[in-house]
Amino acid sequence: MTANNGSADPKSDAVQQDHPASGDATTHAHGQEPLDPIEQLEADLAAALAQVSEHKDQVLRAHAEMENVRRRAQDEVSKARKFGIESFAESMVPVKDSLEAALAQSEQSQEDMRAGIEMTLKQLVTGFERNHLKEIAPAPGTKFDPHQHQAIATIPAEQEANTVVQTLQKGYLIADRVLRPALVTVAA
Repeated sequence: MTANNGSADPKSDAVQQDHPASGDATTHAHGQEPLDPIEQLEADLAAALAQVSEHKDQVLRAHAEMENVRRRAQDEVSKARKFGIESFAESMVPVKDSLEAALAQSEQSQEDMRAGIEMTLKQLVTGFERNHLKEIAPAPGTKFDPHQHQAIATIPAEQEANTVVQTLQKGYLIADRVLRPALVTVAA
């Protein structure tokens, strides 16, 4: 018999030394009878496999949840694209109704027609404002802005160079994004 502190199996001492944090590694969890090192390894393996299985399940659940979130986000974007124009369309329907009503009038004075056109224009402007559609109509002398203005011509003028001389066609912004630049002539 070798001198290894009374133990007949040097491997069991190694097992005991490998697991100092868990107490006596060669006893059952109840602390009663000693376990064979192979049984202890099998128990450790079973515990590790159970933990791996639990982690795998958690990963699969997290992946499924991420997939659901991505799908819901895609649906929301799709709906936003599909119905994004709905508010603008609601604003334009009364304008169309007013124009059709004006055309249905067979006999009307020029003053009545003008008043109807002005009322229809107000409806249109209200619809534009409600939907963040703003005019770009630079006044003469305004500094030329290539992000909002498109120069059609440069002409000699008595005002400062690179300023707007005349607006030929208004431009429009939608929520600070240029829909159509204003067409202008610029001082040379």
